[in-house]
Amino acid sequence: MVRERLITLTAEVEAHLDPVELEHSETGAPVEDTSHPLLADAPVHTESPTFAELGVREEIVKALGEAGIERTFAIQELTLPIALAGDDVIGQARTGTGKTLGFGVPLLHRIDLPGDGTPQALVVVPTRELCLQVSHDLTAAAKHLGVRVAAIYGGIPYERQIAQLRKGVDVVIGTPGRLLDLAEQRHLVLGKVRMLVLDEADEMLDLGFLPDIERILVMVPDERQTMLFSATMPGPIITLARTFLNQPTHIRAEENDAGQTHENTSQFVYRAHSMDKPEMLARVLQARDRGLTMVFARTKRTAQKVADDLTERGFAAAAVHGDLGQGAREKALRAFRAGKVDVLVATDVAARGIDIDDVTHVINYQCPEDEKTYVHRIGRTGRAGRTGVAVTFVDWDETARWQSVNDLLGLGQPLPVETYSTSDHLFADLGIPSGSTGRLPLSHRTRAGLDAEEEENLDTGKRNKRRRRTGSGSAPGGAEQAPEANEETRPKRSRSRTRSRGGVAQDGEQAEAQASESSDKTASDKPRRRRRRRTSAEQAAPSAD
Repeated sequence: MVRERLITLTAEVEAHLDPVELEHSETGAPVEDTSHPLLADAPVHTESPTFAELGVREEIVKALGEAGIERTFAIQELTLPIALAGDDVIGQARTGTGKTLGFGVPLLHRIDLPGDGTPQALVVVPTRELCLQVSHDLTAAAKHLGVRVAAIYGGIPYERQIAQLRKGVDVVIGTPGRLLDLAEQRHLVLGKVRMLVLDEADEMLDLGFLPDIERILVMVPDERQTMLFSATMPGPIITLARTFLNQPTHIRAEENDAGQTHENTSQFVYRAHSMDKPEMLARVLQARDRGLTMVFARTKRTAQKVADDLTERGFAAAAVHGDLGQGAREKALRAFRAGKVDVLVATDVAARGIDIDDVTHVINYQCPEDEKTYVHRIGRTGRAGRTGVAVTFVDWDETARWQSVNDLLGLGQPLPVETYSTSDHLFADLGIPSGSTGRLPLSHRTRAGLDAEEEENLDTGKRNKRRRRTGSGSAPGGAEQAPEANEETRPKRSRSRTRSRGGVAQDGEQAEAQASESSDKTASDKPRRRRRRRTSAEQAAPSAD
């Protein structure tokens, strides 16, 4: 009886809605027209279906089961029936709710096996970290299928990726810059791609990436399935997306009145003085029940400085930012996942690429630029139904920026309370033991640290004599750098090729590093100009004066 009632309600609702615009709530009920009286009567699912019940391939179900994944999250439950049928999808759900498998399972399910070695599916992501994360998840889900997955991203030599493509791949996950480089060099063939995914679509369709995405769209066939997924999906981005999607279904896996942040993440906002932030941070990191923690900074220089300071104070900390080589970045992430370090200091580049379920705390050392950045930062905790804590430091000159974030997200904290490292309410809010100081007690220094993790040698050829500098990355004169831009969002001229001694084109990041080193040299380091010597005839000639 209940099932018949649900079918009747759904039919009546869809009769009043354009099916192309149909959205869904977490309960599975359409929510495009929220004023429709029938929506209030839709029943609520008490238990989500399994992947097997939704018709997913047995091999994928087996691999997910071995990873402890059996039942679907809301975004997966709503997306799979549509995506498995080959229809275009715009999927929107908060971070940490399973979006990767929301597009990854349909993608793997629809791969033709055995393939001929030419990519059938392409997933485009904004950052290297997210590329590696998605590649890891899809490889694990496809281990019983025999699907070949390749991660294509910048910051490492081309040779390894070219060799992998020559052996044949079925699914490619990559960042736009390196994808275009290899496609233009004819190493990557996109002419047989039947499925295209833009992960973090709001970022991919922003002005920084849009020209590259348009070039990629020209290379893939028009007859394809296209899926877009993101936690935030502004109206203009959806309008733009519809220009290259075919009658997409827009799925929002959340209630109408749900905020963009998780309800199970406790959020604390404090007005902090920049000189006192290191002390405040050191005390917050001694909070009760704190596990793996991510600290976010706006600039590369600040991220490295904070990581170095925490290490000196006795914490097991590591940094991830654009001034580090790819090997160092991956080393820090491996150490963080393994628990050798429990504090990862990162710029916003990492906010969209690190998926670790047991992060308990996120600390915004510097106020985020906008509400989207805030959502993605604190989305690193409270994932997969777990609880989390988000702490934001707002300096005096960041008050207006924070008020904008607060108003757009409806957080209800427009004026953060003035707080210092010795404030009683800071200790009470976060459960910091009384008497905690700015240094971690020796008895609590139990982590192995970053040095316990080996750095993988990603070079396959000769090393360049001039190597990218790492460290604080301080600007000349001690001036603060501008916020770190995503490596893949630079203007076209930044990707100009230079020739290495091996004859392989370097990407824009390597070229910029060399240009940066040259510009940083002092005047005394510059080569002297050769003066023209006067000939004997000129010396003998009378002066014009």
